[in-house]
Amino acid sequence: MAGERIRLDQPREPRRSLLPRWDPEAFGRVSERTARFLGTGRFIVWMSVVIVLWVVWNTSAPADLRFDNYPFIFLTLALSLQASYAAPLILLAQNRQDDRDRVNLEQDRKQNERSIADTEYLTREIAALRLGLGEVATRDWIRSEFEDLVRELERQRTATADHPTQRHGGHREHARADERADEHGPNAADATHEQAPRGGAARGRGRPPREGPPREAGGPRGPGGAGR
Repeated sequence: MAGERIRLDQPREPRRSLLPRWDPEAFGRVSERTARFLGTGRFIVWMSVVIVLWVVWNTSAPADLRFDNYPFIFLTLALSLQASYAAPLILLAQNRQDDRDRVNLEQDRKQNERSIADTEYLTREIAALRLGLGEVATRDWIRSEFEDLVRELERQRTATADHPTQRHGGHREHARADERADEHGPNAADATHEQAPRGGAARGRGRPPREGPPREAGGPRGPGGAGR
């Protein structure tokens, strides 16, 4: 044995023990069930019924049938034994509950830390977005621009309504020129359109030429008296 080399890459063999082995989790679950039952009203009722029957039987039954005469030493021993086992079981259940509470608190603390980190990250992102949107057109700015544009249009409309002759003067002049052209024939219409502004001349040229009245063969002649 002394010459054998101890290897550190393998688990150590468990030592032999004369004490019995048990599963701590299973024992803890049993202790929790027992402590939970001891803390119920059903256990108190049943224990009270047993004690009353014990006392009544050992006081009123025949002497040869009594097994625990007054002062009920056996009953006292049984209650002491029950209390001596109940206290450690209750403490074991409390320790297991404390361990669970500690684990839950640790998880809650980590969750709170993650929540705080996420909140700080979102706060920084929102601040960055606000800084980035500082030069972007907002709804209030667009509304103010539209209001200014509407006021400008209303001013122009009011100014146009105050001076309607300036707006429609050119159109009226072109209309009069067309009427004179219709009265005096194509020659007068050509002369009138030549004197009219560019807009009227363009509109006059856009119309088809009108044909004048046909001349007779023996009509008036020139100043020389001879026909052409």
